[in-house]
Amino acid sequence: MKLKGLFLVLSLVLAVPAMAQISGQYIEARTADVYTGPCFANSEVNLTGHEAVLAWHIEKGSWTNAGGEGAALDGLSVVAVVRASATLGDPYASPLPAKSVLIVDARANQAQRGALANFAQAQIGALLRDVVAIEVSPIRFAVDPNRHGYATLEAAHLARISTRAIGAGDLLCHNEEIFYPPLAANLNHAMPAVAAESAYRGNHLGVNWSESGRRGAFLGTFSF
Repeated sequence: MKLKGLFLVLSLVLAVPAMAQISGQYIEARTADVYTGPCFANSEVNLTGHEAVLAWHIEKGSWTNAGGEGAALDGLSVVAVVRASATLGDPYASPLPAKSVLIVDARANQAQRGALANFAQAQIGALLRDVVAIEVSPIRFAVDPNRHGYATLEAAHLARISTRAIGAGDLLCHNEEIFYPPLAANLNHAMPAVAAESAYRGNHLGVNWSESGRRGAFLGTFSF
């Protein structure tokens, strides 16, 4: 469901935030390996990795933008879907211009939806400068407390990520490292993971994707 009028809210709140006290969980999946060896990464650069799905689940906290508007966001989530002009993270090519779609939690009220949009924009900046659509959807974000590296994000039919821990069978050249860092700022912890599933299905970015088994995910936490 599209939220009519939220573009006006977004135009009012997409400014540098004045203050925030907020913490929660983060997940990201890219269409290129982020944990890999240089030889594999060099073979993918400029061919893959233009797209990403990023999501934040706010466990506790509020967000206030530069205009003084804010809201408590406890228990809410927001998803950003990005399509860039180059491989995201490539130091030799600009990802801009980039187009993006925001998916805000259906449980949020109007003020909270605006705050969620502003929060996401503040975390990845210019990649969310051109928001071509805002969707409102139920969002489920779950981290398995009993299995290291396992998490799931679901935003109805629009976006999905499921992750698992990287194992010995995922090491192909045995000199793998975090080749591309996470796209989001303000993370106090992030670990690479395998995207057992990563998908986006929407009408606004000119592309849909569905992948499995790529070492292209991050799980993290934020608190600031």
